Amino acid sequence: MSQSVALVQMVQQKEGHIVSDMDGERVMLSIENGKYYNLGELGGEIWDKIENPKPVSELIDELLEVYEVERDVCEDQVQAFLKHLRDENLIEVKK
Repeated sequence: MSQSVALVQMVQQKEGHIVSDMDGERVMLSIENGKYYNLGELGGEIWDKIENPKPVSELIDELLEVYEVERDVCEDQVQAFLKHLRDENLIEVKK
């Protein structure tokens, strides 16, 4: 089991994915692993925000400006989502 993605780490999309908007939700085909992913509306927004390298803490700050959610809940959910993306080899995570 891999570790979670820390708030201080930088995250960025990996190249080689086809992303499309379907009825407000994002779907992605990973060319590398041949899988489809439904990122959903919020997941698609997160995906867009990490087109360029960004600290996880900054990503969370940006989401908190838009959504009314407790910081700890947002951190937990974003970190879990990023961990899943990393485990599927869809993003790069750097220190």
